[in-house]
Amino acid sequence: MSEPISIRLNDREFLVACEPDERAGLLAAASYLDSKMREFRANARSPGFERLAVLTALSICHELLETRQRQESEQKVFGEGIESLRRKLEGALERANGSRS
Repeated sequence: MSEPISIRLNDREFLVACEPDERAGLLAAASYLDSKMREFRANARSPGFERLAVLTALSICHELLETRQRQESEQKVFGEGIESLRRKLEGALERANGSRS
């Protein structure tokens, strides 16, 4: 059952409903968001809360998309490597079976 949890973002408190097993993840996400918002606040000319929230959300989305793209690229390279190893193994097995005949 959802329970309210208090989180602080840029010195503002929010109550968010959260399942007990998701509490640690929500707190970690809120901590990360708060630290990113503070980074932007330190460098912003007009640090209104909404502006900080939007800039921070865009930055985090950019990080997420870059990470996904990097993971997809790594998975493709990994998959190609596995396929290459599979072909080599099949070739070696065929040669070994052919020499037994």
